[in-house]
Amino acid sequence: MMPQTKQADSALKKFGESLDSQLKGMTVEYQTKLQSYQSKADSMPEAIRTTKEKELTDLGNRIQDFQQTAQESIQKKKEELYGPILKKAEDAIKDIAKEKAYSYIFDTSLGSVIFAQESDNIMPLVKTRLGIK
Repeated sequence: MMPQTKQADSALKKFGESLDSQLKGMTVEYQTKLQSYQSKADSMPEAIRTTKEKELTDLGNRIQDFQQTAQESIQKKKEELYGPILKKAEDAIKDIAKEKAYSYIFDTSLGSVIFAQESDNIMPLVKTRLGIK
């Protein structure tokens, strides 16, 4: 609900698209080299065929490494972008909890609370504190 979330969503999407573009380029390069190798493999001397196979294997490994690194980079970027937003919401919740003398506040949207008696919903107070309508 926080307005900063839209900016974070957009930035994360652009970051992911940039990584995806790089991955597609690497994949196209791999496909091109693989097709070239396959069409000429029978006529290549053994030494050249071995070199081309190693080149393809290395490129395939680089693609796999890039995919893993990209996933880690996206996760890190997500934490970087959403961390301050979540901190701001958490601080508002803590402030309201202190002001209203609540002992516990549960986030039932996460599904971690199986049963809870009907109680106060502080969401309207948090939204007001954060300036969200």
